[in-house]
Amino acid sequence: METETQNPDEKPFSIFSGKTRPPPKPSSLRAPLSTAPSLSNNDDDTATIGFSDLGLCQWAAATCRELGMRRPTDVQRCCIPRILSGSNVTAVAHTGSGKTAAFALPILHRLAECPFGVFALVLTPTRELACQLAEQFRALGSSLNVRCTVVVGGMDMTSQARALALRPHIVVATPGRIKVLLENGTDLPAVFSKIKFLVLDEADRVLDAGFAEELKVIYQCLPRNRQTLLFSATLTDDMEAFHEISGDRSYFYKGYEGFNTVETLNQHYIVTPKNVKEVYLVYLLSMMKEKSIRSAIVFVSTCRTCHLLNLLLEELELSAAALHSYKSQSLRLAAVNKFKSGQIPILLATDVASRGLDIPTVDLVINYDIPRFPRDYVHRVGRTARAGRGGLSISFVTQNDERLIKVIEDELGKKLDAYDCKENEVLEHITKVFKARRIARMKMVDDEFEEKVQARKEQKRKRKFFES
Repeated sequence: METETQNPDEKPFSIFSGKTRPPPKPSSLRAPLSTAPSLSNNDDDTATIGFSDLGLCQWAAATCRELGMRRPTDVQRCCIPRILSGSNVTAVAHTGSGKTAAFALPILHRLAECPFGVFALVLTPTRELACQLAEQFRALGSSLNVRCTVVVGGMDMTSQARALALRPHIVVATPGRIKVLLENGTDLPAVFSKIKFLVLDEADRVLDAGFAEELKVIYQCLPRNRQTLLFSATLTDDMEAFHEISGDRSYFYKGYEGFNTVETLNQHYIVTPKNVKEVYLVYLLSMMKEKSIRSAIVFVSTCRTCHLLNLLLEELELSAAALHSYKSQSLRLAAVNKFKSGQIPILLATDVASRGLDIPTVDLVINYDIPRFPRDYVHRVGRTARAGRGGLSISFVTQNDERLIKVIEDELGKKLDAYDCKENEVLEHITKVFKARRIARMKMVDDEFEEKVQARKEQKRKRKFFES
């Protein structure tokens, strides 16, 4: 994989080879994506395969046992040997299928053979997911005393630059912060000059247009003789292009056909007028205990809605935490930790929580706002029904959402079921909910939330101006 100087008149830059990427072929002419072969054609044999049978050393297999990982999942069983053999791997598998261990274990196996310098760079779209990935690397590499550094926005850049200069084994980062550090730190590009692995977790999101400039800067600092690993729950054209470009060193794993969610997830919708969505939400959340639902994530489209609903539920004495990008990083992590530990049963979140957060006990996902893209729906509802467990998702459909929900159903190849709730019972809450909504809006004025939003937008505008 050679790095070439980019000409402005050339075709779009590819992070995979450094070369210009050919335009995608028509779907009927694309090179076939190799499906994942089993280590055995016998289901009984597959059920007895352990981690040591995949080529991992004994300490890694022992660590898996200590963490309660008795048998490798399909994505682990198929991808780990390929990564150990030196292949570039693209893997698409359901949420909760064990994708993190599928790339972390072989990386740590190889790290144990040569534990010097920055060995792997793992890029992920959100800060919360970066922190979670670092925790999983530390747990899986506990017997190695693996040194793992998190580099994300919202934290002090000087201390992050110092941490990188100490050459940790694993760097888990968001693309934006790494780009800034590489451009501002004269010696930092050399830190990544000898890495063996580049991992893009939630690769469909990392590869979208929003991170193109960041990835280009990062790629220029990476060596040619590395392995590139892409893992995601949904497949995109960019991921397919990687498979085509990588040639003989490429392996593609697809754990399911088409655009899919797990069978153990019950997916429902509620048709509701836009002005009473809060009433329906309060009704569902107040029924959690009666329905034996221990925890729920409520997804919204904007930070403003997330903050407003948090104040509303607070007024109604429903215990909840909010997770959105206008909160400080420490408050965001605190919200996730409280929800994970069961201190609070409800997490209100924008799509910063839709990717990769591994919280096995989530029983209910509510789409308060329907996502614009079907893949975001898949990632949201994937926060429940993980690792073979059951789960429930409920989407609020207003008159403006009918087209969006139809696109989602068409992509899934199935119809969502109407959720059985009695309108007269729901509307019993309308007076107290409307009162709480008025108070919440006044509190937003008092804490100057809108002014903070405008200040943030102006800050971003200025940053883009100076960067250009």
